[in-house]
Amino acid sequence: MVDLLLRIYHTLLDAYGPQGWWPAESWFEVVVGVILTQNTSWKNVERAISNLKRNGLLEPEKLFALAVEKMAELIKPAGFYRLKAQRLKNLMSLLSTYNFDFVNLSEKITREELLSVKGVGKESCDSILLYAFNRPIFVVDNYTKRIFSRLAVVKEKDDYDKIQELFQLIPRKVEIYKEYHALIVKHAKEICSKNKPKCRLCPIKSDCNYHT
Repeated sequence: MVDLLLRIYHTLLDAYGPQGWWPAESWFEVVVGVILTQNTSWKNVERAISNLKRNGLLEPEKLFALAVEKMAELIKPAGFYRLKAQRLKNLMSLLSTYNFDFVNLSEKITREELLSVKGVGKESCDSILLYAFNRPIFVVDNYTKRIFSRLAVVKEKDDYDKIQELFQLIPRKVEIYKEYHALIVKHAKEICSKNKPKCRLCPIKSDCNYHT
């Protein structure tokens, strides 16, 4: 199974090239982006982050000190802005216990702590650990399940933990985990779409049992 997963990884990498995710200038921008991208497009997230940057608020201490109502107004382009503002506030409350120190956070914050924050599910939690704090933990999303169930590598009924456990058989290297997740998203959006996949153009069709 490891050989298959690595072969698919290299095939996707050859097809699309390095993706360079997560697009951010700092670890904190990643954290904010993870919350903002819930249930919306990245284009909307970029608009919301631009608002924060333009107001000089994309810094942990400044954003944490900002009133939730004002934060919600600034992140409005990302949708569900009141809910996301509160989720950001909840998350920053935890990060503040580490004094917003990157080294301290990257070495000590636990998955259990992040999951205890209201509004931070497993995908968001693991995205923060992988992309912000460079922990070797694989991020699973709906794209992962879609592509790899069509490849008969996983089953539709498999839960997050079971799929993650499978992918973490791959050598635990942060850069591979980042790149693989990004390539999965790229492939799902461009070729392996939910309703009308472009199977004839699929670079991994030889491994796939699903064809249209």
